[in-house]
Amino acid sequence: MNALLQTHLIDDQHLLAFPKFKNVDFAPAFEEAIRLARTRLDAVANDPAPPSFTNTIEAIEFHKEELDKISLIFFNLLGANTNDELQALAKEISPKLAEFANDLLLNPSIFARVKDVYERREQLGLDTERMQLVEKTFKAFRRNGALLSEGEKEKLREIDRQLARITQEFSDNVLKATNAYLLFVDDEACLKDVPKSTLEDAKKTATEKGRPDAWAFSLHGPSFGPFLQFCSREDLRRELWLAMMSKGMKEPHDNRDNAIQLASLRHRRAKLLGFESHAHFVLEERMAGSPQKVKQFMEDLLQQSRPAAERDFEELREAKKKHTGKNDLHPWDVALYTERLQREKFRLSDEELRPYFSLENVVNGVFEHARQLYGIVFRERKDIPVYHADVKAYEVTEESTGRFMAYFYADFFPRASKRGGAWMTNFLEQGTWEGKICRPHVSIVCNFTKPSSTQPSLLTHGEVKTLFHEFGHSLHSILSDCRYASIAGTNVYWDFVELPSQVMENWALEKEGLALFAKHYKTGAPIPFELIEKIRKASTFMAGWMGVRQLSFGFLDMAWHSQDPSDAQDIESFERSQMEKTLFFPPVAGTAMSTSFTHIFSGGYSAGYYSYKWAEVLDADAFEFFKEKGIFSKEVAESFRANVLSRGGSEHPMELYKKFRGREPDPRALLRRDGLISEK
Repeated sequence: MNALLQTHLIDDQHLLAFPKFKNVDFAPAFEEAIRLARTRLDAVANDPAPPSFTNTIEAIEFHKEELDKISLIFFNLLGANTNDELQALAKEISPKLAEFANDLLLNPSIFARVKDVYERREQLGLDTERMQLVEKTFKAFRRNGALLSEGEKEKLREIDRQLARITQEFSDNVLKATNAYLLFVDDEACLKDVPKSTLEDAKKTATEKGRPDAWAFSLHGPSFGPFLQFCSREDLRRELWLAMMSKGMKEPHDNRDNAIQLASLRHRRAKLLGFESHAHFVLEERMAGSPQKVKQFMEDLLQQSRPAAERDFEELREAKKKHTGKNDLHPWDVALYTERLQREKFRLSDEELRPYFSLENVVNGVFEHARQLYGIVFRERKDIPVYHADVKAYEVTEESTGRFMAYFYADFFPRASKRGGAWMTNFLEQGTWEGKICRPHVSIVCNFTKPSSTQPSLLTHGEVKTLFHEFGHSLHSILSDCRYASIAGTNVYWDFVELPSQVMENWALEKEGLALFAKHYKTGAPIPFELIEKIRKASTFMAGWMGVRQLSFGFLDMAWHSQDPSDAQDIESFERSQMEKTLFFPPVAGTAMSTSFTHIFSGGYSAGYYSYKWAEVLDADAFEFFKEKGIFSKEVAESFRANVLSRGGSEHPMELYKKFRGREPDPRALLRRDGLISEK
């Protein structure tokens, strides 16, 4: 075993001793892990025995166990608890990992053995999961240049080295630009509606920066979002919005060239491999299958959503006119007047709901959902080491048998060392490790408002849905029951991976679901029924607007990745030309989405952002099944666990979905849920 892991693992389930990890440990650990993996690959390439599933396919699957483990630890810490040393190290390590991957995938001797097994796969008596592993392994070689000439392989290696370096630079620039900006406000009157917890945090930040007379607002979600929602001064909202939308547009954190280079390198790589574009390459392994199908899917949704979005826009414009007498509407106005409209139409505001959504209660609520639906329980373990004081650790077990299912980490609050947004990840994938099938170590990372000196962390309903979303991803890993880590848990097609997460959000809108956790943090009183009804009615508020907004990101992603991006030297004009049909506002000079669009440039969603809407169709259709039988139906939950959550990528996702639902998804289910059509 790798020396670092040998001294940093606590039990037979590979629990991590986080406090023992030092920055200086990682470089030698990576070097040793790569050396061990190369030794095993050499053994595969030089094996005198005829190729078989065991000595070739499984041997490749298991050859870099230590490297996979160290990579998960390192890159998870890089995202959630980074520092300058880790960021510098990432720039050194990423190209080496890309180079090592190419050493495997471009090795002709190993590929010859894989090809031999692949061509005989139907005669080997393999079960579904083993067959999937054979096909996935062969395709990985083909899709990474195994059929190229030696000269072409070297070109591919160089492209991959550049991609690894620039991707990390893009991500670093976004984080640094986010941390570098603060807006100081000394006009207390314009902040009177801003949530108390946000103001307390802003006052603390300003004081730490030597401005005790002011409040400081940042580009982190818990600060940026409430400010745009509640600050009454348009000039200040505009200033903060401009800072957000110009992120990555200026030195020293300029990402314009990085975005163009990443898109261009991806296009060159795809062409080298025989694909028309990067999107064609990516979508070969997605449910959608092709850029044409993705674009048609989005066009169809846009046709249904755009008229509703136009009505929403007019409502917002009229709301501003009513409050200010001005007949214009700007992007920095949207959050404020959406909040005010929601309050007027439904007599509902985030601030009215927050007291019922203390973070502690919501966390206990998602745990109770997991127990009632899937029979698993979460128990906090204060003796489990964590990587930051904010993180809580849990042991997950099967309620009926006590069987160990997972370790679970929850990291909820923003800090300078953590990138923005919310995500789920694994520190250990479910699957075989050192010859034994192990359970996963799962983590969710969010950026919610921290507790203050006067109140706990209180969430908006949108943040409640975010927590349910990431918890849905977690269940996909926790309930995984596969043999091979590379096809376990969330290792599925990316337009399928959002189904477990997005379907989970639905329970946060249902009376029976809310009853499990929505209790006033002071009195313990359950959320009133009338508030639940308001939440349900408001759930489709601005559905057209939000739908078109999501589609605009999908169209931008496809614009970068479904064609030659060489004409995109001016990012601002490129974005305008590609997103024109989804825009409602004239462009604002000096702003762009792409330069901080981490999802597609450093987060793995290139040519895949459409998958959020694709998965919404799946989740709307799936939840209709739950509602037909009862949202806590054991029958439906057991089928969803057996056919979706436990199976990972061991079978084509459409086949898994049909086994759960009994048919393919109905694309109109999403339009019904959003109130855009009424038929059933």
